Amino acid sequence: MKRLRLLLATAATLVAAVQLHAAKELNLFGWSEYVPQAVLDKFTAETGIKVNYETYASNEEMLSKLLGGAAQYDLIQPTDYVIEALRAKGKLEAIDFKNVPNFKNIAKEYTNLPHDPEQKYSVPYMAGTVGIVVNTEKIKEPVAGLNDVFSGKYTGRIVTLNDNRELLTWAMRTLDLDINKVTPDAIAKARPVLTKWLPQIKLYDSDSPKTALLNGDVDLGVVWSGEAAILFRENKKFAYVLPKEGAHLWIDSLAIPKGAPHKAAAVHQSQHGSPQTPHARTTRQSCELSHRRQTRNLPRHRQSRRWCGQAHHRFERRFVRRPEF
Repeated sequence: MKRLRLLLATAATLVAAVQLHAAKELNLFGWSEYVPQAVLDKFTAETGIKVNYETYASNEEMLSKLLGGAAQYDLIQPTDYVIEALRAKGKLEAIDFKNVPNFKNIAKEYTNLPHDPEQKYSVPYMAGTVGIVVNTEKIKEPVAGLNDVFSGKYTGRIVTLNDNRELLTWAMRTLDLDINKVTPDAIAKARPVLTKWLPQIKLYDSDSPKTALLNGDVDLGVVWSGEAAILFRENKKFAYVLPKEGAHLWIDSLAIPKGAPHKAAAVHQSQHGSPQTPHARTTRQSCELSHRRQTRNLPRHRQSRRWCGQAHHRFERRFVRRPEF
């Protein structure tokens, strides 16, 4: 999925602070384009802890590598539904929050949610929406919702996320179905909608859907809010629209896989953050910070919830049934 994450300042919320003297490296497995190299370099210079940063383009890719056992990771950045799945399978380390003083700064609306109801296995750090990007120089007619995007007028001019769950829930929205009830009946009802939509899509890209829009390969996109913000900063011709059918909130968190070899390094990395670092970490992705103090320390124009859609009339949380693996 997706977006630049508040990582180094909150990683300490994940693990106990023992064995710090022995921690000399950290294996971070996260979304691409999330953590600037300059931030990693500064962390290493100040702590002596080397960060091995490996990236993935989707939650499913992360799950495949994590569960395949090919490598051992200390810190991951899963989306809400993946946390639920990993928690149910016993694949995450429980967090001792006595050693997590920074957790008091996490906004309450992001804690104790259905994917981690007891708030034992994850620490929220970013939230956002999925919406429609319109190249207003090429698309002159109003685009207010998903039915407008997939009306048939823009066949071959659309990029969407490469995410089956997202596509399914978009179709369910157009049918006024509850996206938190992904039943066989709901899937059957959504299938004709998707059958109509899919031939209209030129490109699927969860990693960097903005690229095709910037290059002029497509004129419409259904993308992460952070990608939309980058496009708007690059060129004001791009507009971000939350679908009239409704928008949902996604939440990404930090978590430690079961058996992580360098827990202490993750703890120390979390303490590395300062009130000034969020701006450096969020310049590439405009999503809402779950950390209240660090949000307040962003420049005023970066504190806006515009890109997260908080004021949208059909904004809701999405907690779709967890995947099986």
